[in-house]
Amino acid sequence: STGGSGERPADEQDTALWAAVEKTDLDGFAAELAIAPDAPLGTVLPALADWRRRVGTLATVDHWRYRVTWKRRPDTAGAAALTGHWLAVVPERHRTDPGVTTALEALGAAGADVALLEISDADADADAEAEADADVERLEQRLRTLLADLGAAPAGVLSFLGLDLDRRHPGLPALPSGLAATLALIRALGRADVRAPLWLTTRQAVTTGEDTHPHHPLGSLIWGLGQVTALEHPDRWGGLIDLPAAPDARTGQLLCAALADAGPEDQVALRPAGAFLRRLAHAPRDRRPARRTWRPRGTVVITGGTGALGSVLARWLAAEGAEHLVLTGRRGADAPGAAGLRDELTAAGARVTLAACDVADRTAVADLLAGLAAAGETVRAVLHAAGVAELTSLADTGPAQFAAGIAAKVDGARHLTELLDHTALDAFVLFSSIAGVWGSGDHGAYAAANAYLDALAEANRAAGIPTTSIAWGVWNAFGVKGAGGISEAVDLDQLHRRGLPLIEPELGLTALQRALDRDETALTVAPVAWERFFPLFSAARSRPLFDDLPQVRALTALTAQVPGAPAQPAAEQHTGLAALPPEDRDSALLALVRGEAAAVLGFERPDQLEPDRAFRDIGFDSLTAMELRNRLAGATGLSLSAALVFDHPTPLAIAAHLKAELFGPDTDDDAFVLTELDRLAERLTGLNPDGNTRLEITLRLRSLLARWDRPDGARPAADAASAGPELQSASVDEVFAFIDSELGL
Repeated sequence: STGGSGERPADEQDTALWAAVEKTDLDGFAAELAIAPDAPLGTVLPALADWRRRVGTLATVDHWRYRVTWKRRPDTAGAAALTGHWLAVVPERHRTDPGVTTALEALGAAGADVALLEISDADADADAEAEADADVERLEQRLRTLLADLGAAPAGVLSFLGLDLDRRHPGLPALPSGLAATLALIRALGRADVRAPLWLTTRQAVTTGEDTHPHHPLGSLIWGLGQVTALEHPDRWGGLIDLPAAPDARTGQLLCAALADAGPEDQVALRPAGAFLRRLAHAPRDRRPARRTWRPRGTVVITGGTGALGSVLARWLAAEGAEHLVLTGRRGADAPGAAGLRDELTAAGARVTLAACDVADRTAVADLLAGLAAAGETVRAVLHAAGVAELTSLADTGPAQFAAGIAAKVDGARHLTELLDHTALDAFVLFSSIAGVWGSGDHGAYAAANAYLDALAEANRAAGIPTTSIAWGVWNAFGVKGAGGISEAVDLDQLHRRGLPLIEPELGLTALQRALDRDETALTVAPVAWERFFPLFSAARSRPLFDDLPQVRALTALTAQVPGAPAQPAAEQHTGLAALPPEDRDSALLALVRGEAAAVLGFERPDQLEPDRAFRDIGFDSLTAMELRNRLAGATGLSLSAALVFDHPTPLAIAAHLKAELFGPDTDDDAFVLTELDRLAERLTGLNPDGNTRLEITLRLRSLLARWDRPDGARPAADAASAGPELQSASVDEVFAFIDSELGL
């Protein structure tokens, strides 16, 4: 039910109470504590303690509230210039789309040499279960062929696959065609070793100050996927660009300006008024009274109701007076702990139905709602908490696995939106995640699905459907009956080190109640220790999404270096390594790297990490890479680059780098010789000597090559001496003829 509420922000409640005390206003004081004016002191003290806890809780959750905003980007002076080859990846059926043609014309006018790669239906793998990588392999071969024809590496890759989301993958109906193709493109570019920045485009997938809602919320799937790509592959990430509904010449100019900008901005929306940049901001506390005091009434449906989060929500709703709780899940009453949960909720006074219903199946959702209606049950609220979180890197995620990761959240929310009686709803709550707001390594499908929930809430609200999407941090579901879900798929100690403490259920429910009282649309709620989180998150590249947060500005102003890098000289830190014989240093450094990497990833033994396997293939992202960098810096005393893992992508490579930094180059090492040859080649390229000097350099180089080619070393000294007088009087042509003869040319 709904109704008026006098609830105020925590600071105003605090002010009101003490103002009543100062004025000896007994009635006002009693009203703040919710007690009778003549209550005895024994009642006042507990009420005061309860008030203090309540105000403290409200203040805490108020600091966890954030919201995505957009700021206008100043127009750049003059036309943007692009150079080199640009690869445009276009869905075949969108080849003549105005958004595509306008963009390609603008790129050409800006100086780019555009090569087109069209993706057709034939490129999709219809038998995705049997050949999960077939589409990636085909695309990789096409990329290699195209790049060979170009004869040069591309300066950038611009994908329009995000425009093709209305159709479904032929073998995986849960997966929009353009999303499957984008995933395949990301993986194929990695396999083909294309290092050019990748830019992903969508159309009206996000909400800016120029529009009130996303017109195509499915496009937000690309934004969620892009956020994870930026974390897992920062060295080849460009950004996300949202196009307007009606692109024109100005749109093309804005697009080229975004692509040509060497700065960090990687999340841009183009609108008739200009370019807008995505930012995260603290959600301001509304000083007005809440719209209502939301309480559950009638029938309330919780999808994923027997899981970790679902069980927390069910207990809360029962305590708040819910009359009938419908807990859905694919296994219904057969889910672990379901029967015990039903008994507990029934004892609390609620009527409980355990329904076997896969919300990704539209027919199953329709049957559930039809059955409730036939029984005279009116659904007053739905809390959509169903979802799957199987964590893998994008490089290892096939289309079938990706589809399974988004089906329950995306299709479930869409089916509920289409099938519910909106006129009877008091609340429709979508449980989203911060992974969809700013990304998280190994969460590709999970981030895409949750980004969609946030966009769907905006679109629903514009259509008059009372929808609230909250992007949460990780709830503390451990110790909760029926625990499972995302909180069991993560390392809690690692989360804390990264600056993301868990949300305790009591505080999470308080934040949920406040959002429902205010009937909010899209909100992010997460406890973030920015002094730990931001330096790690931004280690591999800048993350301008957070630039406007006061905590981040303070961190940027205080230090230009990521905290954790030791300032001690290396000589004071690696005495143990220095004491080792030179022949033992390689193995000792490799053991150090593998040991620290195993600790970061939570492996039981260092030997579980293969020395020559890439870090990104074993689960490293920009955050774990930064943690490994800090650990190695602390162990060696070196000031190591924030991009250490990306510049030296295997344990062997980092060990070699540490050895060179600690002890200098190994002159007996083959790699050292090759490095010296590279330096010599670079030096010779820059020389412009006279004829005699050039001849002398040439003779010495050819003589060196002749000795290298002969297994017995240099030519006997007598032979060399006898050639001396002859060479002294020879012409240049005769000298070269002599050298060619000596080399067997």
